[in-house]
Amino acid sequence: MHLDVQDLRNFYYRSTLGRAAQAAIRTRLVELWPEAKGQTVAGFGFAVPLLRPYLADARRVIGLMPGPQGVMPWPAGMPNVSVLTEETMWPIETGHIDKLVVMHGLETSERPSQLLDECWRVLGPGGRVLFVVPNRAGFWSRSDRTPFGFGRPYTAGQLESQLREHHFAPEKHFSALYLPPTYRRFWLKSGGLIEKTGQRIPTVMAGGVLMVEASKHIRPPSGSVTKDAAKRPIKALDGLLKPA
Repeated sequence: MHLDVQDLRNFYYRSTLGRAAQAAIRTRLVELWPEAKGQTVAGFGFAVPLLRPYLADARRVIGLMPGPQGVMPWPAGMPNVSVLTEETMWPIETGHIDKLVVMHGLETSERPSQLLDECWRVLGPGGRVLFVVPNRAGFWSRSDRTPFGFGRPYTAGQLESQLREHHFAPEKHFSALYLPPTYRRFWLKSGGLIEKTGQRIPTVMAGGVLMVEASKHIRPPSGSVTKDAAKRPIKALDGLLKPA
């Protein structure tokens, strides 16, 4: 079940832990996708905290928020680009999206298979999608004090297997949120250092979220392929044309 948009807004924009989480995940995203000049960028679920770096250069930025979650205007102080949508029927043309970010969308969905099909539909040729989900091995999925403590947590293998079943080709996976899910000032002030350390020794420190990038795998045409047999020339008149 999707979280309420008011709770998500309060966490990411009105709490110190939420702002630290937003910065850590967005930093990893920008490392992966440093720019989107002239492209169409969309986010589904509550991905708008990650999309701000693309507002200046992208051709268009769209924040898709599912009906059970609710919608809020975004970005603040600028023309609104967020829209309330049915979870598996987005108001976007097929093959229109160049970059798609899904956060707080897949793990809380009651129809994950249909949601992945919709992600596949809107993604254009050469496009990329990034799924941000709770890490089953991380501390964040074990605490309900943050939005990552709700829904189904994943391992990298589980998520990549699910993506392949829906015609996505996983390209890269990595983690973020090595910071413990606590509001204590010491940990919050050390968040940047902890993130860098966690990235260097990921086998020791499990990140709170998994981030899996995938591309759209084009399905081969259905049905059987038949070939016309080579036609052999008629030789009924060979005896007249070529007398012995």
